[in-house]
Amino acid sequence: MTGAEVPDEYLTGYTRILADVCATGRRLTREELDLLRAHGEQAAEAGHGLRKLVRLHLSEARAVAPTLTATGIDLVLAAVEQAVDAFAEGHERAQKLAMRQEEADRREFIDDLLYGRSDLGRLAERAERYGLLFSRAHAVAVAQGGQPVDDTHPATRYVETALVARFGERRILLTTKDGRLVCIAPGDQEDVLAFFAKQAYASTDGGRVAIGRPHPGAGGVVHSYEEALNALQLADRLDLPEPVLRAAELLVYPVLTRDRQAMADLVRDTLGPLRAARGGAQPLLDTLTAYFDAGCTAAEAARRLNLSVRAFTYRLERIHKLTGADPADPVHRYRLQTAAIGARLLGWPESEL
Repeated sequence: MTGAEVPDEYLTGYTRILADVCATGRRLTREELDLLRAHGEQAAEAGHGLRKLVRLHLSEARAVAPTLTATGIDLVLAAVEQAVDAFAEGHERAQKLAMRQEEADRREFIDDLLYGRSDLGRLAERAERYGLLFSRAHAVAVAQGGQPVDDTHPATRYVETALVARFGERRILLTTKDGRLVCIAPGDQEDVLAFFAKQAYASTDGGRVAIGRPHPGAGGVVHSYEEALNALQLADRLDLPEPVLRAAELLVYPVLTRDRQAMADLVRDTLGPLRAARGGAQPLLDTLTAYFDAGCTAAEAARRLNLSVRAFTYRLERIHKLTGADPADPVHRYRLQTAAIGARLLGWPESEL
């Protein structure tokens, strides 16, 4: 050992090259440079840091300098510079290859995990490498902005830095999938997902974040991830204003659409007559939506639609006349509100049911 914990094999041929170059005044040959690059690659693959290796080469050069026949220090330094540069190039090349392989492995794991592929036992073994323990329940949060993000996007780096600074070595996995930011955390660590949602919202210029419910096992991660994606889709269809959505609070919507045909029948039978209105059904459907979103307060709903209260009340009366259902009546109101939600979920009246 010439340096602590670094084998002498990475210096093989180094002093001979220095002696020959200094004696002749020539530059290093291609074969010599390739040898040094190969040593650099081998050292990187063995896990030795570049700073320690460079220091080792400089120490070796200083030790043999008195025996070199060069007439000037410049020649010695030039030879050392060439040699160390070639060695460092090989080391960096191996590091880049290792990083690319690591990223490829990580990406493959993420794909297998979120799509529910691969053997569960093997997936659990791989998960531990990335800090996940499938003996615990996990929840998944998904952030979607106006522009897609990937692992090198500034938003990804910003959120990752914030998570590490806040939570340190907790078992959190941050990644990207299909242009979205994804955070996987133990299901009992609500503070992690809430913090992720806040940081992701800020870094994606007002994007939207959905948080799935906690579920156990590898399949639970997939389930929570799908819940978060479904919540984002629901938010787009229903034009929900909330920046952070929780799947647990939106369970009523999957229930409403579980029997799609029954919901289509309700929408068609309840709201179909609105097509006969001047301007079609959409303005009156918007009226119902605003009315229910405003807690059935006509003045607030009118403000949201930029209408006078009188004009808004006229629309409610028109809905009552066309459908036979009175939005002010509690029994009728439930049917109208459910039908209005179903219309938005099914894309009516733009699409036929």
